[in-house]
Amino acid sequence: MAKDSAADATMRSPLGRVRGFGSAKGGTHHWLMQRLTSVALLPLVLWFALSAASLAGAPYEVTRDWIAHPFNAVLLLAAIALAFHHTAAGMQVIMEDYANQEWAKVAGIYGVRAICWLLAIAAALAVLRIAV
Repeated sequence: MAKDSAADATMRSPLGRVRGFGSAKGGTHHWLMQRLTSVALLPLVLWFALSAASLAGAPYEVTRDWIAHPFNAVLLLAAIALAFHHTAAGMQVIMEDYANQEWAKVAGIYGVRAICWLLAIAAALAVLRIAV
């Protein structure tokens, strides 16, 4: 009986062996979110870079007042959320592509997500502490 199943395995084409597995059906959403966050980050990073350059050498109080301005605080919070989401999504793709062991892939993805969440929360709390 084992001989028959071995013969069946060799008689099937590569397409026949993978037919029916289907896709994970999550790649499109992940790909789209990666692109949307990168597009949304472009103006935010430009705004932040120009603002940081204009604040270079400014006294502490001026920088604190700049962060406390509602417009700047909202844009900073958006940049923080988008940047860490984009980072976690990009690192997930790297882990999925290059981790050889399933446990390493899962541990790496969850580890990166946890670190990104913790850093995003810390950064958001810092902005909110100054702004409120």
